Amino acid sequence: MANSFQDQFLKAGLVDKKKVKQAKKSKYDKQRKQTSDEGDEAKRLAQQAMAEKAERDRELNARIKAEAEQKAIAAQVQQLIQSNRIEDTEGEVEYKFADDSVIKTVYLTPTVQQQLVRGQIGIARLGGDYALIPAAVAAKVAERDAAAIVLLNDKESDAVDEDDPYAGYEIPDDLMW
Repeated sequence: MANSFQDQFLKAGLVDKKKVKQAKKSKYDKQRKQTSDEGDEAKRLAQQAMAEKAERDRELNARIKAEAEQKAIAAQVQQLIQSNRIEDTEGEVEYKFADDSVIKTVYLTPTVQQQLVRGQIGIARLGGDYALIPAAVAAKVAERDAAAIVLLNDKESDAVDEDDPYAGYEIPDDLMW
């Protein structure tokens, strides 16, 4: 078995040197092509993995940026409410308003209560408490975060309908319930 098959075929006269050389070359080419195909496949998989990683990184960066923007907006809303909060509003007049499905009560001075009814002042949520802020500030806060505004009366929306049979009977603004 010291002789290879090629040598044995040459001695037997079944093949000539040209065919042996061609067979060796084709075997070498086949191996080289197979390794290059594996290399191409590895390159393709590596590029695909890099593309997927880049996409995940883009999504993560977008999510982080969105969270940062939300935090910035929340900070702006809180700053607007705190800096424009109307102080010394506590009085003896009871004012009730709805916060989601819960009715809340605050005690105000008569002047502040009338301003709330006319829509000159709004009520904003500040943490677990409520703050009275001017209507212009409430509109700015509502642009950034509508959920922060609990109450902002709009007298224009209370316009009387032409077909309303009770149009002549106006409800007083100071009606307590």
